[in-house]
Parts: sequence; C-alpha cells; structure tokens
Amino acid sequence: MGDVGADIRTCQHLFAPFSVEICMIGQRLKQERQRLKLTQPEFAELALTKKRTLIDWEKGVSSPTAPQLAAMANAGVDVLYVITGQKVEVQNLAPDEELLLESYRQLSAGERRELLSGILSGRALGRGTGMEVSGDGNRVAGRDYKENK
Repeated sequence: MGDVGADIRTCQHLFAPFSVEICMIGQRLKQERQRLKLTQPEFAELALTKKRTLIDWEKGVSSPTAPQLAAMANAGVDVLYVITGQKVEVQNLAPDEELLLESYRQLSAGERRELLSGILSGRALGRGTGMEVSGDGNRVAGRDYKENK
C-alpha cells in the first residue's frame, strides 16, 4: 500500500471542513475492496460505476451514491464500516460461528457464491442429490419430469 498519511493529507487539503471524513471513506472503501480481493475494475463494475470514478472515491475526490452503496452491500461490502468506520458486529455467536463468519468475510464474491451454492445444494456436506435436471426450460421437475427407476 502507498503512504496512507500522505493520501489523507492531500485529500484534506482539497476538502477543508469535511476533509477527514470524505478522505477516510475513500480509504475504508479501498480496504473493503482489498478485503474482498477485487481489482479496481471488478469493484467498479459491482459498484455500478467506472474505474476512474472508483479511483476518485479511493482518493477522496468524490463519494459513492446511495444506490452505489446498496450495490456494494449486496456484493459483501461492509457499508456501515465504509461510511462510519464502525464494523458490523454480530452478537451472541458461538466461537465456531464467529470463525465461519470471519472466514466467509475473507472470501471473494465469486468464492462466496460458490460456497453458498455448495451449501444450499448439499454438495458442501457430501449429501447432494446426485441428480442433475436439464432441459429446454418448458418442463418443471416434479411436475413434468418423473425419474425412471
């Protein structure tokens, strides 16, 4: 990483009364992007913007809009942290649940999708159905499709 202090000092010079908060939003946004292991182009796409705009956000030149923040939240960005600096904390979790959550938060968006798919299908636990249903889209499994035994 570059000199965060120098980046913040430059940003503060540009945005006098609100400078610290605007600059910190950019720094925290960059930290979240790096936590999710996304490149600037990948992160810009999920934030519904262009790479140049993301660079401006990270430098503190501008800030994302509410719809952009919502899109980021849907992709796993801790938006509360980006805006306020406060991490979202889930209370009353067992130690193993805390470990799972922290590990999940370290995954990229693609890894999260793959993991969730595996869990929801039962593949992650080795108890998938072993059946793959495919077709032209006009049939519904269980109604139009009956497995021959």
